[in-house]
Amino acid sequence: MKDKKVRIGLAQVNPVVGDIAGNERMIRERIAEAEGLGVSILAFPELTICGYPTEDLLLKPGFIADCEMSLRSIAAAAGEMAVIVGAPEAAPRSSGAIYNTAAVLHRGSIAARYRKMYLPNYGVFDEKRYFTPGSRAMVVEFGDLPVGISICEDIWIDEGPTGTQARDGGARVIVNISASPWRMGKGPERERLMRRRARENGVWLCYVNLIGGQDELVFDGSSVICAPDGSTVARGKPFAEDLIVADILPGRPGLGKGAPSAAGRRGKIYPAPDNALEKIGLSPLPRRAAPRLRRRGKVDHLKPLEEVYSALVLGTRDYVGKNGFRGVILGLSGGIDSALVAAVAVDALGPGRVKGLTMPSGYTSKGTLADARKLAFNLGIELYELPIGPVYESFLSLLGGIIPRTGIGVTEENLQARVRGTLLMAFSNRFGWLVLTTGNKSEVAVGYCTLYGDMAGGFAVLKDVPKTLVFSLARHRNRKAGRALIPASTIRRKPTAELHPGQCDQDTLPPYPVLDRIIELYVEDDLSFAEIVSRGLDPHTVSRTIGMIDSNEYKRRQGPPGIKITPKAFGRDRRLPITNRYRSGGKR
Repeated sequence: MKDKKVRIGLAQVNPVVGDIAGNERMIRERIAEAEGLGVSILAFPELTICGYPTEDLLLKPGFIADCEMSLRSIAAAAGEMAVIVGAPEAAPRSSGAIYNTAAVLHRGSIAARYRKMYLPNYGVFDEKRYFTPGSRAMVVEFGDLPVGISICEDIWIDEGPTGTQARDGGARVIVNISASPWRMGKGPERERLMRRRARENGVWLCYVNLIGGQDELVFDGSSVICAPDGSTVARGKPFAEDLIVADILPGRPGLGKGAPSAAGRRGKIYPAPDNALEKIGLSPLPRRAAPRLRRRGKVDHLKPLEEVYSALVLGTRDYVGKNGFRGVILGLSGGIDSALVAAVAVDALGPGRVKGLTMPSGYTSKGTLADARKLAFNLGIELYELPIGPVYESFLSLLGGIIPRTGIGVTEENLQARVRGTLLMAFSNRFGWLVLTTGNKSEVAVGYCTLYGDMAGGFAVLKDVPKTLVFSLARHRNRKAGRALIPASTIRRKPTAELHPGQCDQDTLPPYPVLDRIIELYVEDDLSFAEIVSRGLDPHTVSRTIGMIDSNEYKRRQGPPGIKITPKAFGRDRRLPITNRYRSGGKR
């Protein structure tokens, strides 16, 4: 094998959680495609058989058994190439343990199983709830070619299996199958790590990542093949399915060009590995004439705004499609949030599956109503118009004997939002359209939103997008279109909910740049009141903002899921008790 090329394939696929039969068909199709390209080793992402994160489906014994049956069926039809597939595995002898496993399919059977050693249990990860960690690194020898196999978190650990596989097992190739959720900047960060691991250990490192939207998470793919010198020789498309194929020359075991730099991942505590190594000898990979590969340019990483926008589009498309909705409907207010959500929805689903509903009141300006109409025209979507004045007045009349009309306060403002939410849900019930809410992270953080009103819906596209980023994304979409797809007046106008005369968001909230900075420091970085103030922010504004964030957990808990884009999103990423009297910085 010293001077013989090996053709590696990485199947960057988009499975559906729980759709075992559908995922099997997808895997078989990719195997057939790779077979036609002369691939010798084909790797699929982590838990491809069942989708990721699988959550409590893994607690159903029948589900695990169905995954095993599917895996065996794939193995029988996999042909001569070596296929590495992620699947859950029940431990033998009824111990009750479940493993996160990479199964090696070779010549019609499951020839080896590697069990993930390092189980992440931070942020959005909860793997220790379901899985038992493996205890041995693994090297599979295909004749005289030693290949190390690992799963996702294993590659992030400096003392993890990679060094053991290369140093003690002589591995010349490391294949890491992964389901690594995306957040801003994650693709380049991962690639830097893979390049470092390849260079440290003198190996070819082949990393295949999942792609697709799953509830609040988006997986970006961005799979890579890195050479022993730390260079990237192939990269998968971001936010799209792809089959990455490359010829590598494993040569002799590399000596490595550097040692791991630090003890473990910062903030992640794992038991010290015992460096146990399991070697499994298999027959050599098939020797056959492989068709010449078409040269393709290395796919570039996306720029930050395009990366975020692509994640929102993919997350929306998959949530709607995988849950079987015919289309979506959203309230078009003429404001920037609903305009951006509408643009994302059209890019995700096409204009025919997106409907707008504008619901003017007596406080709606001619400008915002005109912008709602103009946006719908620009996007090519159908727009319904239902003035809410008569319904709103009927509510006030009904309540008049109990709640006197003393002006416009929170009760009257929220009634308007709830009338709108009710009308949107009526369309959803009648036509099977998913309601997209349009609130952003800044509003959700401080409770500047109405339960059962503008929070009523099935999916919150901008749930983790701060208001300042909303403006940047709207301008980005217009630049991409080469025209004012989102009306310029919508972007210029001061944000307002238009629930009483002359209302402006900044009457209630700090300026959005200040608000978003405090949210970043408090929610994403977990800084205290004193630490935030030390960054030069006004103490009164910080105290007031933190108070609003803390007191609105009950609202956030009742809101719809939305796409995670920041290091820490509300929802599964940040879990605080609703009933909670702790306040950072003392009494406020």
